[in-house]
Amino acid sequence: MVEIRYFASVAEAAGVSSEHHPFREGMTAGELRSQLASNRPGEFSRLVGISALLVNGVNADEITVLPQQARVDVLPPFAGG
Repeated sequence: MVEIRYFASVAEAAGVSSEHHPFREGMTAGELRSQLASNRPGEFSRLVGISALLVNGVNADEITVLPQQARVDVLPPFAGG
C-alpha cells in the first residue's frame, strides 16, 4: 500500500487529508496520478493533474518508480512571491 497525503485545496476536493492506495511493483508516480484522478472526477481530478508529487519527501516526476511503503504528498500549485 502507498500512503497518500493531500494538502490544501486537494485535501478539500478529496474530502480527506490522507488515504491508502494499492501498490503494484514498478508503479510510477505518473500511473498513480492517473489512477487517483480517475477515482474522483471533477475538481479533484483537475487538481491532481497539476499538483506536485513528493515521494518520501523528494520531488517526483511522472517516471519516478514508487518504492514499497512509499508516502506520497500531493501539493497543489501555490501562488506567491
